[in-house]
Amino acid sequence: MAEEVKRTHRYHAEATVLHGDLYHPLVQEIKPQTNVKLADVGGYLSEHAEPYRLEGVISFSKAYTQVAGNPDPKEGHGWSTLSTSVVENLNVLEVVTADRIVGQIATDYPPEGYVPKVHFLGTRFENLRIAGHPVELDIHPDPSFLGDKPDNDGPYTRHRPLLDRLEEQFERIRRGDGVPDKITQRYNGVSSTSDGVESIECSLVSKAEGPYPGLSWGHVIHIPGFGYIHLAVLKIVHSDYDKEKRVWKKTLFDLKMLELEMGCIGGGRAMLVNPVTNGSTEP
Repeated sequence: MAEEVKRTHRYHAEATVLHGDLYHPLVQEIKPQTNVKLADVGGYLSEHAEPYRLEGVISFSKAYTQVAGNPDPKEGHGWSTLSTSVVENLNVLEVVTADRIVGQIATDYPPEGYVPKVHFLGTRFENLRIAGHPVELDIHPDPSFLGDKPDNDGPYTRHRPLLDRLEEQFERIRRGDGVPDKITQRYNGVSSTSDGVESIECSLVSKAEGPYPGLSWGHVIHIPGFGYIHLAVLKIVHSDYDKEKRVWKKTLFDLKMLELEMGCIGGGRAMLVNPVTNGSTEP
């Protein structure tokens, strides 16, 4: 009898509080702040940040990131990965402020198969405000958001319960007044396949309302004189397709709690509170 081949898992988890590029009022690359990346053998890493200020553009009082990966001792489970990013007392150009923002991804890779179960328990915005006005968020209450893991190692990008949920989300965007083409083209609820990967982009936030100046379309807000704010943007990417087994062997979850496209009083792009996981199992 042939000896049973033991499966091994390569962990991948990283977390960043802030990164991006500015071109107005100053030209500067925003290098990754409070960035940690887990070794592929697993373990635990964390990093805490001192108060941060980039001139008068972006500041926060506290931040931390943590990543962890380990075998899951529960029966029927394989390997668990956790990625967390947190920022407190955030201030962007005195326009976007928040007491606390938490982004967290936890994945459970099965002992057999490749596609993990995932949830976002702990992910939240606390007292998010725009120009001093509170933002009322409809953020999905189910910590799993994506629903049950697809049957037969199917990809999330074609998971019918998720696609039905996203169709409602993107229809709300399409119905919005004055929604730009670039928004409807980016958030269309359709998975794309190219260069050996299959991906889809969505948000944990269905709508963001409040008395703040500007317009909102689902999770995207446009503030005149400031720019665009994208909330809790989640990108799912499947890669490393096994033609024999007909399954994607690698799944990435990339969550950006705040994605800013700034213009006018400040120009540039900034991504804040960005956990990522992307483990893989062999054979």
